[in-house]
Amino acid sequence: MAAPRTYGDGALVTRRGGLRAVGAIGALAVGSRAADRWVKRRYGRPPHRPAPTAPVPAGAVDVTVLASGGAVLRGWLIEATAQPGGTESGGAALIVHGWGGSAADMLPVAEPLLDAGLHVLLLDTRCHGRSDDADFSSMPAFADDIRDALAWLRRLPKVDPTRIVLVGHSVGAGACLFVAADDPQIAAVVTLASMADPHEFMTDRMRGRLPAPLTALALRYVERVIGHRFAEFSPIHTIGRVQAPILLLHGGRDTTVSISDAHRLRAQAPDHTTLLVLPEADHNSVEELSGARPALLSFLHDAGVLSAPG
Repeated sequence: MAAPRTYGDGALVTRRGGLRAVGAIGALAVGSRAADRWVKRRYGRPPHRPAPTAPVPAGAVDVTVLASGGAVLRGWLIEATAQPGGTESGGAALIVHGWGGSAADMLPVAEPLLDAGLHVLLLDTRCHGRSDDADFSSMPAFADDIRDALAWLRRLPKVDPTRIVLVGHSVGAGACLFVAADDPQIAAVVTLASMADPHEFMTDRMRGRLPAPLTALALRYVERVIGHRFAEFSPIHTIGRVQAPILLLHGGRDTTVSISDAHRLRAQAPDHTTLLVLPEADHNSVEELSGARPALLSFLHDAGVLSAPG
């Protein structure tokens, strides 16, 4: 029997699926349409989850953002009740879920930020939550949606566009680093359970299920489909270009993305980067952020996102 699927990041290839893949990848060399469809379905589609039925959170406004290419992104905007110091515009957080997740999954992350006086936009990327579908998704596709949502958020009168923090989980975390690497106006980045290198991550998942030459060929074809080389968007490469302060949060019990990834990212990161390990958290334990609340608020204050300590 094939191994069960779980809601984690990356495509988990079952043993049975690996055998089917051998035949499917044989078509890659000639670039057939069938191969395109197979790669998008196998490596570019998040796990199927029922459409979220959670009610709009208290105080939230259901918003739509027009993405590049005409797709519609959905999200929840929760405005802070008051800005510290009585200022007219204040800081904001753009929060992004991981692979197969949704804005609803990230509500625990929003709570300490709202309490500190930040406006919060919880975003569903394409192929996730209530946003439009697409042929495939990827870390660069997440990043494209973040850029569109960021532009929308910066236009709001109540938001100071120079005091926005990007907060992302897993694939969303890597996408936030990719965006921040080319956007010097980002005030800060907070990552939760970011992988270091998606190429290594996917190679590890395929090991033992596909012959090494086919694994390499499949990953090159994935690059072709998504329109980016892994080296362009891998956090291990983008983190060094981020000018904003970075807070890396990682669970000590994460079995999906090893804690070693967090240490590798910290080693490549600029000096204004802090790594905080949450000992009891696993990959999806976003609620464990409560244990990091003092450090998180201190970080955002030092980064200038908060105008006063939370």
